[in-house]
Amino acid sequence: MQRVKVLIVDDHAIVREGLKAVLQIDPRLEVVGEASNGKQAIQLARSLKPDVVLIDLIMPVMDGIEATRQIAAQCPLSKLLVLSSYPEKDLVERAVAAGATGYLLKHSASGEVLRAIHQVYKGAAFFSSSVARMLSAGSGTVGIPKSPSSTQLTPRQNEVLCLIAEGNCNKEIAKDLEISIKTVEKHRQELMTRLNIHTIAGLTRYALAKGYVSGERTKTEFELAQQSLPAAPSVRPPKSRRAAA
Repeated sequence: MQRVKVLIVDDHAIVREGLKAVLQIDPRLEVVGEASNGKQAIQLARSLKPDVVLIDLIMPVMDGIEATRQIAAQCPLSKLLVLSSYPEKDLVERAVAAGATGYLLKHSASGEVLRAIHQVYKGAAFFSSSVARMLSAGSGTVGIPKSPSSTQLTPRQNEVLCLIAEGNCNKEIAKDLEISIKTVEKHRQELMTRLNIHTIAGLTRYALAKGYVSGERTKTEFELAQQSLPAAPSVRPPKSRRAAA
């Protein structure tokens, strides 16, 4: 079994130790390194080539925002997942703009942290439920490009967008809609072109802001994920999108 390699970045040793203990619960994950500041994180990301970088934002020497930006540019295969104590809109906006594909709060349950790591590793965006609710509120919308109000999506594009926002990878979307992975990729590219949004995180924020997926729905999926942690990553939560509709 190929494990997901995780680099932990936080300036508090006790936090790093706690995160290592949490990640050891899941045999599909492997902690390959630790860093106490952004500068160390960049150096370790270059040498260790982690699949996921779990990174704090407020750190000495170099903060997590700048470290995220440089790691995203220098190690494009590494996914960046923020774990912060601060839910402020400005920090979320800056982290996502720098290249983060997920944003967790430090009071998150251990199951949510594990779920988030697997989701961002697969290329999906992932936000703590309170952050998702903030993004879904009109006044708290973060980093969504302006698009014409007349923009209309096809029924199939709406389905693909919803599934992307729910954290599904291309393979899972293809299975759910009974289409090929190449067709999913085509729909995703058409969505990005039509909405002028060019990242999965951006599509997720758009879907949250437009009400395609609610914060409460996201929270329910987090709870389902915690119940199914021992299962393989490819196993989806027991409640399907159609069943929930």
